[in-house]
Amino acid sequence: MIGLSLVAIGTSLPELATSISAALKKQSDVVIGNVIGSNIFNVLAILGTTAAIIPIEISDRLRGFDMVFMLLLSCALAVVVFATRGIGRAAGLVLLGGYAVYIGDLFQSGGVS
Repeated sequence: MIGLSLVAIGTSLPELATSISAALKKQSDVVIGNVIGSNIFNVLAILGTTAAIIPIEISDRLRGFDMVFMLLLSCALAVVVFATRGIGRAAGLVLLGGYAVYIGDLFQSGGVS
C-alpha cells in the first residue's frame, strides 16, 4: 500500500516538476515523453532487473482489479489523445479523479494482499 501511494508520489515528483515546467513553456512533447519514458523505464528496466535478481510474486488483487483499472484508464487516455490531439484540463481532472478513486479503494480495502 505504501509503495502504491507514498513511494509512487515521492518518486514521481521530479517528473511532475519537469512536466509542469515544460507545460508552462508550451513544450508538450517533453511532457508526454517524460511521462511515457518514465513509466516505460520503471516497468521494463526496474521491474525487469528486480525480477531477474529475485522473482516477484504477483498478488491476486494486482492481477485482477489493479491491472484492469490501469488498463481502462490507459485506454481512456489513448482515446482522448487520439481523438482530441491533446490532454486538456477536463481530461487531466478525470485522470486525477481516477487516481483518487484508485487510492481511495486501496486504502478502503486495506491494501494489496
